[in-house]
Amino acid sequence: MASPPPPPAEAALTDYERRREENIRRNDAILASLRRKAAELSAAIKSSSSSPKRPKKQQQPPRAAPGTTVVLRRSLRTRGLPPSSSSAGAYPPPPASLPPPRRDTRISASLAAAIRAGGAASAAGSPRAPVRDDDGDFDAATELVLRPTHVRRVVPDRIMSVRILPLVDRTVVAAGNKLGNVGFWDVDGFVVDGDEDGDGADGVFEYLPHRGPVGGIVAHPATPQKIYSCSYEGEICLMDLEKENFNMIQLSDYPIFTLCQAPNNPSCLYFGEGNDLKLFDERMGKVSTTWNSHDNRINSIDFHPGNTYMLATSSTDGTACMWDLRTMKESLKVLEHGRSVQSAYFSPSGHMVATTSLDDTVRIFSVDNYGISDMVKHNNKTGRWLSTFKAIWGWNDTDLFIGNMGRAIDVISVDLNDSNLSATNKACLESEYMTAIPCRFSAHPYKVGHLACTSSGGKVFVWTRA
Repeated sequence: MASPPPPPAEAALTDYERRREENIRRNDAILASLRRKAAELSAAIKSSSSSPKRPKKQQQPPRAAPGTTVVLRRSLRTRGLPPSSSSAGAYPPPPASLPPPRRDTRISASLAAAIRAGGAASAAGSPRAPVRDDDGDFDAATELVLRPTHVRRVVPDRIMSVRILPLVDRTVVAAGNKLGNVGFWDVDGFVVDGDEDGDGADGVFEYLPHRGPVGGIVAHPATPQKIYSCSYEGEICLMDLEKENFNMIQLSDYPIFTLCQAPNNPSCLYFGEGNDLKLFDERMGKVSTTWNSHDNRINSIDFHPGNTYMLATSSTDGTACMWDLRTMKESLKVLEHGRSVQSAYFSPSGHMVATTSLDDTVRIFSVDNYGISDMVKHNNKTGRWLSTFKAIWGWNDTDLFIGNMGRAIDVISVDLNDSNLSATNKACLESEYMTAIPCRFSAHPYKVGHLACTSSGGKVFVWTRA
């Protein structure tokens, strides 16, 4: 039997047309498959974006060695709290709550003996008042010299603070550096027989009571055996020669840049914690009063030599303020500068106050009439590797001492009369033994003509009368 004939349409197609129709059907199948896969991929992406993300693996803190206690300290800054709500006074004084010193801080017998000997001339426990050269016989520009034996490296690295201790018969210099060291140099070289502390080479004694830069060192003439220091880590440390040890008496949440004692009460410590001025009473063991006195950090605190209620503060906010402790709600006077004010110090008589600012000026104001003032242009751009300049008074109301970028000391002469105040660059003290730029200064409170200055390399230079 013969097969039926093909459909007319298909029979009419040529071989080329049949291959073309087959290719079209195959391409349609491929496109349908691609569209199906694209739809599946799009659905998968939407599903993954709507699902919660996996949390990142938190970095674990480093493990401590067996038997070691790790204490994590969170300051108010990391908790997002303002400085005014600081609870600095809530820290208890017991050393158990504070970090231990990183090296042996047992006080050397030679240093203790030198300090005790220096204060032994006080009559009946009442120390002599600091000396003022009121007759004007002393001329710093011509009489001060630097001898090679009066240069020592007291601490490593940059010195942030220096103080000649208030000892009537000795010259002992205390210096604090940026690493937390506090070094002492007994310039007179007192040595105790049988002292086997292994310290005190060339009269230098070095300790490490702080964890950061030492912003200030103070000692009161009534109690020279108690030496206080503060650090940028918020610490106040007491070096007590009677107990022969160091004791951390205050720990704050914010850096402490400066420290000062009340002239009529050695137990009252005034310090700047950030932009707050605070009073720490050692007898109470806590901060008793807080004043929000500036808009930025406080760089210096100084009491009037005669009026125990009056003090001056300087700040990075570009101002220096005069205060009366009895009415601290408002300052007595605001002295404005163009940039940060690094210091504000009263003259020995208290009739003037001198300020040093990063606006490259040293200004002197009459305390009785702040409208009477004068200004001296001075290069105060020390940069980041040097401690800032702070002009200090000498032993009279005539001389101011400040560092010079040419490895010298500038002496600014000041003259005040009833209606006029003038200040001029009087002299520049230079020496071949001054091998670095002097930044911070301290004048001996009992020996006219004994001036200590420090460098960024840890050296102390003591100028004396010729």
